[in-house]
Amino acid sequence: MTGGFMTSAGRLSLFAAASLLMLGGTSAGAADLGGNCCADLEERIAELEATTARKGNRKVKLEVSGQVNQAVLFWDDGVESNVGVYTNDAARTRFRFRGDAKINDEWKAGYLLEIGVRSANSKRFTQDDPNGVTDSFDLRHSTWYIDSKRLGRVWVGLTGGAAESITEINVAGTGDVAKFSDAEDMGGDLILINPDGTRSGNSIRRLIRNGSGNQPGEGRRYNLVRYDTPEIFGFTGTASWGADDTWEVGLRYKGEFGGFKMAAGIAYGESSDEVTSNMGFECHSTVVSQSCSQLGGSVSVMHVASGLYANFGAGYSEDDRIQFTHADGANADDRHEFWALEAGIQQKWTPLGKTTVFGQYYSHDGGASLRNLNGSNISNSSLDIYSIGLMQELDAAAMKLYAIYRHVDAEATNAAGAHTDFKDVDMFMTGAVIRF
Repeated sequence: MTGGFMTSAGRLSLFAAASLLMLGGTSAGAADLGGNCCADLEERIAELEATTARKGNRKVKLEVSGQVNQAVLFWDDGVESNVGVYTNDAARTRFRFRGDAKINDEWKAGYLLEIGVRSANSKRFTQDDPNGVTDSFDLRHSTWYIDSKRLGRVWVGLTGGAAESITEINVAGTGDVAKFSDAEDMGGDLILINPDGTRSGNSIRRLIRNGSGNQPGEGRRYNLVRYDTPEIFGFTGTASWGADDTWEVGLRYKGEFGGFKMAAGIAYGESSDEVTSNMGFECHSTVVSQSCSQLGGSVSVMHVASGLYANFGAGYSEDDRIQFTHADGANADDRHEFWALEAGIQQKWTPLGKTTVFGQYYSHDGGASLRNLNGSNISNSSLDIYSIGLMQELDAAAMKLYAIYRHVDAEATNAAGAHTDFKDVDMFMTGAVIRF
């Protein structure tokens, strides 16, 4: 890495440079090789090191990595169509600093600092705002940890809770293109169009979890304390607490058996924070002494020899508070549910790298929402999303090329009983993600 660390090879180079400088001195100096020769050489090496960019100290490792993920996205909302270049928020551009230091044979300490970068946001643009950038930079992780081989790991700081990515587990890696269980990352803020061609004021994202965008049962990153157990027969348990009054517990598995590789997870959480912006997962309102809860999970299995695979995810969330503020009152449906499926095949048909062909289906059954639909709160809504995609890996460049088509069918009913079947939305996105 340019301006990187002082490796053993670097020290040898400096040693050679210093030696040449010494040999280039007077003949008397060259003849006097006793006494302080080594001390002089070390001093010269130290001077050269002082002019070289290197890591902060010699005890803690530093690894710099990240990715760039940009795409061209075409959309058609049933009345208007357009095309733009966006950061693909399914796995947005980012850079990461991480490392650790060995304390002894049992313990080590480490850290993770990760910053997301968006040029134009694939999930926040609208018909009137082609960029959709609210924050060009966002802090994704800022945390340290203490790790024990026997006891597990404790994290403190901003990072994912026990339910983070729990509904998105995917052994095929197509989540870099479009997550099979996350509907908002591709055109999520496009305003849905009423049957008469007018804009409804509601978007795909606003029909999911009252606008949070996260699918029911899915976690998020927040300020927390998290404990991960050591891996036991492929299983890892996690518990987290933070964001004032949010706690989560989860269990994950990863392993191979009988020619199959598999990954799975499940997590449950509750929150009673009165400030929704601080929560590990979002609720609808801020009524004191009420709480919300959620359960989510997913499983991904691939037959290694054939490359055939399938992913399944599902989850629900319940929010007691909605019944205090919704037009339906105590009859308001406080439960949101979803399930999603992806199936495909991944094979190395060309020397370039693996090729993945896949299809996705997403179904969301939304409960009551404080979002307005034709003058009244939404009582229920539904989303059906169909996608097909192609991903080609370029091993030599640590790169993935992709193309995906997505079709969105949405409808909703308000508290007054008025039903709206929105115009369908079609999208096509092609781009690439390159890692460094």
